Amino acid sequence: MRAPRLGTRALVHALVLVATAATLYPVLLVLKKAIEPGQEFALSASPVPRGLTLAHFRDVIGQPHAFTFVRNSFVVALATTAVGVLLSCTAAYALSRFRFPGRRASLATFLVVQMFPSTLLMLPLYVLLDALGLLNRLGGLVLVYATTSIPFCVWTLKGYFDTLPRELEEAARIDGASTLGVFFRIVLPLSRPAVAVTALFSFMTAWNEFILAGTFITDERGYTLPVLLHHYIGEYHAEWGHFAAAALVTSVPVMALFYVLQRYLVGGLTAGAVKG
Repeated sequence: MRAPRLGTRALVHALVLVATAATLYPVLLVLKKAIEPGQEFALSASPVPRGLTLAHFRDVIGQPHAFTFVRNSFVVALATTAVGVLLSCTAAYALSRFRFPGRRASLATFLVVQMFPSTLLMLPLYVLLDALGLLNRLGGLVLVYATTSIPFCVWTLKGYFDTLPRELEEAARIDGASTLGVFFRIVLPLSRPAVAVTALFSFMTAWNEFILAGTFITDERGYTLPVLLHHYIGEYHAEWGHFAAAALVTSVPVMALFYVLQRYLVGGLTAGAVKG
């Protein structure tokens, strides 16, 4: 095949630069407000700040319950990730490899659950958590977030497990491996990309969610970081400087996780979408 012409390459690079600039522009505006003095957003569309200050970050990090909010977010996100990965991996493997009554109905149910927005499920979830005594408890949030992330993760992992050769598992069973041994020693090591996508999705579901956390947690000691962000925006006044600084601080763990798992993400998403 002939190499692309210089003009074609230049056009492609120019389009990529424009798309990148359009994507990063809102982020630059948030960064501008976070390091710019004052609490009001400037009317200028320029991403260059009029001044520099770290006061907004100091105010956000130095508030009395900042460590508690960060700890709550990490506890909920990590627990949701652990529950989501464990249940999704086992359920997806069973749906991929075993044939049993209700298998197709289970897959259809997982798909239908994804159609309902979280706001529609808020009332029944509230009633269930109240009956279980899990309102105002981080364990209740973990349970709610796991129920919303598991259906997507099961479908992603099931599609990936379908692409793994069954001959590898048959060879392991001939060598005397049990079903659990095949799952933990053969299937999971080969499924690291899909498991990485599952873990990242579960973590982000719990880390960024606000509506359910703001509804089910009313005690300030149980707030997560998204709930903290909402408190900077009042009915008559908005602390945009603090909001922007807190938003950047909140996004750091997700960006770090993306950086760590980036080499697995493309392979996990594309392979999980090949078969259903």
